[in-house]
Amino acid sequence: MASDFTLARLNMVESQIRTADVTDLPLQDALRVVLRETVTPADKAHLAYADAEVEYAPGRWLLRPRDVGKLLQALRPVAGEKALAIAAPYAALVLEAMGLHVDRLDGDDLKTVANGGFDLIVCEGAVDRAPQAWLDALAPNGRLGVVERAGPVGRAVIYVRGDDGAGRRTDFDSSPPIMAGFEALAGFAF
Repeated sequence: MASDFTLARLNMVESQIRTADVTDLPLQDALRVVLRETVTPADKAHLAYADAEVEYAPGRWLLRPRDVGKLLQALRPVAGEKALAIAAPYAALVLEAMGLHVDRLDGDDLKTVANGGFDLIVCEGAVDRAPQAWLDALAPNGRLGVVERAGPVGRAVIYVRGDDGAGRRTDFDSSPPIMAGFEALAGFAF
């Protein structure tokens, strides 16, 4: 079984990651060695390297390999940086393999971040809009990568914290499920 995963992991990098213009070589190297199946439930291990979101806990999904690769590349991780992985167990392992110091937040309350000063924050699930607490947890010049989704198609968004707040840019289309608790609030209109 292990050799099946090894081959699947290499195929994932060659057919899903590199073909999606993920050209960062240290990132590709990390994706080749990180065992995605270790953060996938045993009954879904066969999906670990598939081109699909995989629900790893109720209301929580791993991003498609292509999307996590593109999101991490857009964040430009640097060895030695302090990172926070919010509902992002696979991204956390990849960042650690790249030499970053990674804290994990994956519990009932993902909208509150106890510590701050993070150079990089990544979330593998989609949200309606990034919570302000996530932006506040960024160090100066810190980057946040998340998929914001209010309709059928979401956009991967990169925030960069500057002196006067956080700048926002969209990067690529992505449509993972909205994480539980992050759905858009229904409004009333005439």
